[in-house]
Amino acid sequence: MRLIDSHAHLQADAFAADLGAVIATARAAGVERLLVPGWDAGSSAAAVELAREWGIQAAVGIHPHDAAAATGADWSAVVELAASPEVAGIGETGLDFDRLHSPREVQLANLDRHLHLALDCGKPAILHCRSAAGERDAQDALIAALRGAGFGGPPARAAFGDRPPAVLHSFSGSLDYATAALEMGLAIAFGGLVFRRGEEVSAEVARLVPADRLLIETDSPYLAPPGVPRGTGSATDARPRFSGRRNSPEWVRVTAEWLGRQRAATPDSIGEGLVAAYDRTFGSARLP
Repeated sequence: MRLIDSHAHLQADAFAADLGAVIATARAAGVERLLVPGWDAGSSAAAVELAREWGIQAAVGIHPHDAAAATGADWSAVVELAASPEVAGIGETGLDFDRLHSPREVQLANLDRHLHLALDCGKPAILHCRSAAGERDAQDALIAALRGAGFGGPPARAAFGDRPPAVLHSFSGSLDYATAALEMGLAIAFGGLVFRRGEEVSAEVARLVPADRLLIETDSPYLAPPGVPRGTGSATDARPRFSGRRNSPEWVRVTAEWLGRQRAATPDSIGEGLVAAYDRTFGSARLP
């Protein structure tokens, strides 16, 4: 099966000891496209350097967890990096009203400047969105922010044409949230979160997304799907919820197989569709 990983934090400490082997294993597993997003200015710069070294793609941005700590110089660095040819997306950004490592108003301001940067440079925004259990306030606020910035309207059409102007990374939410995003032309990416209790609606959404806007990801080293053994990464990695079961791009096949079951599709057709959707969203950078 042809595979893609549209979201893998390969610059994380968990991969410091064996990055080359991780990329080689991913390639051997069939992964043809890899995108490495940053979460702050330093990790964004590292993502660009990694992309240059390995012939893959990067995204640059400031995660909602890091929004309160980001300085004006950090944002200037992200804007400068966004012009790099290796950069195919803006993010990881978005809203996280579950853990609230940054105040809501700071997260919203951080999101808004990323959305406008995405429109300015014609590179899709990569959007994290989490609400507390049983809530949907972050999803509702994200849809409102997208509409307010011009996504789904003339500004996004002018910048992107018929390409997706943003990606809902590691989808989590309701069916009507997904429908609202799709109506604005967004792509939706599924990862290891679909295997967790409480995320059952993801299966219904996976059947709804048009093939040319359907992506999968690992969110490596996080969100390991079933079957991933304990790896070599450190459980003290910089971002939260890393259990020591290190996810890596080769394991995206578990989500691809799940996606095939939801859509009653053959492995070949799923794989061909995923590669085409990735290239339509981010442009092609084949893993060498």
